[in-house]
Amino acid sequence: MDQLQFVVPTLFGLEGLVAEELRRLGLPDVRAENGRVLCGGTAADIPRLNLNLRTGERVLIALGSFPAGDFDALFEGTRALPWEDFIPKSGVFPVKGHSLNSALHSLPACQSIVKKAAAARLGGAYGLETLPENGALYQIQFSIMKDNATLMLNTSGPGLHKRGYRAVGVVAPLRETLAAAMVILSQYKGRDPFCDPFCGSGTIAIEAAMIAKNRAPGLDRSFSAQKWPWLPSQAWLDAAGEAMDKEFDGEYDIWGGDIDPQAVAIAKSNAEKAGVEDLVRFEAADAVAFHRAAPYGRIVTNPPYGERIMEKREAEALYAGFGQAFRGLPPGWRLSLLSSHTEFERTFGRTADKKRKLYNGMIKCDLFQYNKR
Repeated sequence: MDQLQFVVPTLFGLEGLVAEELRRLGLPDVRAENGRVLCGGTAADIPRLNLNLRTGERVLIALGSFPAGDFDALFEGTRALPWEDFIPKSGVFPVKGHSLNSALHSLPACQSIVKKAAAARLGGAYGLETLPENGALYQIQFSIMKDNATLMLNTSGPGLHKRGYRAVGVVAPLRETLAAAMVILSQYKGRDPFCDPFCGSGTIAIEAAMIAKNRAPGLDRSFSAQKWPWLPSQAWLDAAGEAMDKEFDGEYDIWGGDIDPQAVAIAKSNAEKAGVEDLVRFEAADAVAFHRAAPYGRIVTNPPYGERIMEKREAEALYAGFGQAFRGLPPGWRLSLLSSHTEFERTFGRTADKKRKLYNGMIKCDLFQYNKR
């Protein structure tokens, strides 16, 4: 178990950002694929990855890949893997996964085969006909793509976007990993004034504060692998200490506004839970009336799309009003705005300087980036 292979699933469009994060953490053999990034590492990197990754969705250990054109091949390939190196006698090992462009497309059947094969291997290793499954969780995940299966263990538990600070959301919340990606793509480093005029439950501004402070996003939550006996608790303490040593102290101008006072109250509460309430200001404000006297700054925001939350026409009026407000700002301001609206640029009143395709859940969006001119 000296050298491990990690798989970090990502939202589509964020593979390059996750790969860059892994390189900055010093992980070897980083390579990005569609919807995931792979790298090498050791057991000590499991806590480091889980605590520090801002834009990855989970940290999985890849146990092996093999051709799986039929159920026999899936069973034999799974049984050949060294599950006993990772899962103890008492381990709970449920199975989930996905299949794409493959002969084996029934997920319940694939789950059942993988479960039986892993149980057969573990039962043989521990001399048991029936495994108790009354200990820690070892979630098995499989991915079958073009008749090739990859079997993995989930070290994270719930997705890494669940930082632990957002107990209550508002309608159509933005995933924390995507909010962090938007902040990173805006090239915000903590020096400029930062604003989100459609702040909702405050996710973008909170992620900006954590990026400015260089605070590891996973410090306030727990992970499945913390209960794994072969991964010493000292590794988690060391990784947390390393992360905290890299934090910056400073004063930052980070602001979030929303027309809904209830959303503002939730945003303030979330900032407290995230430990950044002293770095972010939230207030009730109308984005259409947004203005700033500062000569420069960054706006990163996710306005309503006009799909579920508002009627399209209302959304378009909002975009037009906000476009006018943006045009009234001093010349040093830059805007990064996420929207799925196909007519956004026309209603906003200007073609974006740069566009990047991203996904908010299953909604296909563009990140529209503008320099003030």
